Amino acid sequence: MVRKPEATQKSEKKKLEEETLVIGVRFQSGGKIYAFDPGDCQDLLLGDFVIVDTAWGRQIGQVVYIHRVPAEEQRGNLKPILRRASGADLVLRQQLEEKAQKALEQAQKLAANRSLSVKFATAEYTLDGKRLTFLYESETKKGLQDLRRDLARSLRVRVELRQIGPRDRAKLLGGYGACGEIRCCSRFLSEFSPVSIRMAKAQGVSLTPSEITGMCGRLRCCLIYEYEMYTEASRSLPKRKAKVRTPYGTGKVVNLLPLKEKVVVQIGDRHVEVSTDDVEVLPKEQPQSKSDRSARPTRPKAAHG
Repeated sequence: MVRKPEATQKSEKKKLEEETLVIGVRFQSGGKIYAFDPGDCQDLLLGDFVIVDTAWGRQIGQVVYIHRVPAEEQRGNLKPILRRASGADLVLRQQLEEKAQKALEQAQKLAANRSLSVKFATAEYTLDGKRLTFLYESETKKGLQDLRRDLARSLRVRVELRQIGPRDRAKLLGGYGACGEIRCCSRFLSEFSPVSIRMAKAQGVSLTPSEITGMCGRLRCCLIYEYEMYTEASRSLPKRKAKVRTPYGTGKVVNLLPLKEKVVVQIGDRHVEVSTDDVEVLPKEQPQSKSDRSARPTRPKAAHG
């Protein structure tokens, strides 16, 4: 075994001393990952459960990454991990989840009795049981403050109502997508990217609402996955409605098949798939200008006797 020079060993040791650990913690399956300082927990492992203070109170989260960060990239505002979660902490969390489920059912009944158009997604207690947060979707906040006060009075706990969007609600509820798989948002998407109808058009996806919208009523997140690939592949293809010459005759491009590197050409009353190597784009016919039309010889008028 080759021994490293002493100077190299000292340099590597100094580098390690200058680096700090950053711990990624997730509080829900598929949820957003938050960065924390390890504090006194320098020997954490992936999958460990830890206790941390958040903006919503003390919570239990799970370690999903452990990064070493160079000195120049260190952030001094990270909250520290308080400690590892014990077995008793995990049992307490399970009890609080069951208690929160009952509170959620009570909130849904109260909202229904008041005819409030609010859809509750979930309820979460802090680890000390002093704060209960309801996540909900609604287009209006009318009547919600009265509902919050009634819930706080009946549950004898500090109640917070936190509004979320339709995608966040679908993520929390879980379930299966139209593809038959568990929804992407519930499984691995920690943040939502903007999705536009242009992405569906670029991939030749039917624009029928049921084909492009998810369970949340918004455009499906999966439309973005292969969009760049289709866009890149389409750059070498002729555009729709372009006039082209093919081995089968001259026609007009009516559809693009980027991943096959083919186009669909209408030749007479036939539609033919043609490889881009066998397609020649013909120049557009230029419309005649007024000067060209005026330069044409005019037919002499017949003489009238």
